[in-house]
Amino acid sequence: MGGMSGSVLIVDDDDGIRASLRLALEDQGYAIDEAGDGETALARLQEHVPDVVLLDLMLPGMDGFECCRQIRRRIDVPVLIVSARNDSHDVVAGLEAGADDYVRKPFNISELTARLRALRRRLRPEADIPTPSNDVSVGGISLDPDRGEVRIDGEPVHLTKTEFRLLYEFVSHPGRVFSRETLLKRVWDYDYFGDVRIVDVHIGRLRGKIESDGSSPRRLVTVRGFGYRLDA
Repeated sequence: MGGMSGSVLIVDDDDGIRASLRLALEDQGYAIDEAGDGETALARLQEHVPDVVLLDLMLPGMDGFECCRQIRRRIDVPVLIVSARNDSHDVVAGLEAGADDYVRKPFNISELTARLRALRRRLRPEADIPTPSNDVSVGGISLDPDRGEVRIDGEPVHLTKTEFRLLYEFVSHPGRVFSRETLLKRVWDYDYFGDVRIVDVHIGRLRGKIESDGSSPRRLVTVRGFGYRLDA
């Protein structure tokens, strides 16, 4: 792993940005691998899976969105996307492609390392979800926290670690209405008022996996003006 902080794969086509990120993050104890394009990144990930992939959306050839989708199909690794634009469509599209979180360019290194820490803190196996020794089951959804496995009506479903944490909150408190801010705090470990769209996109992704019809959800319902609730 190298260093106490873990390992990061930086995917960015700008040599200067990669060099300065490498210096800054190595200074914080991270082991760094880098790639200048999506194809190289996927090849690197076949050799070694880091703790986090820091993925720029604007890449030559295969763009960051497609790279993220490819990573999601093959490897279970947290993805933090970097968006240079102020275009909110970019951020949402990146999250929909499977990213866990995002930072905007230009970012300061303390913001980036705070994000990396939060990501790793909540995604490590011993992450502080109160793990019961047995499965948690509600309305056809069963979670095995030890294995990180999910079954919907008996059928296994693959969730990302963030999706698992999100579903765990709901299954642990069926019928409770969670505000987006509460979910940001509990699942994304944000100590400040973060971007609630992250929650909405993840709810959408989760519905696509646990609902028979994601467009008219019966399990994970929207409570207008308040947030979301799991109906048992």
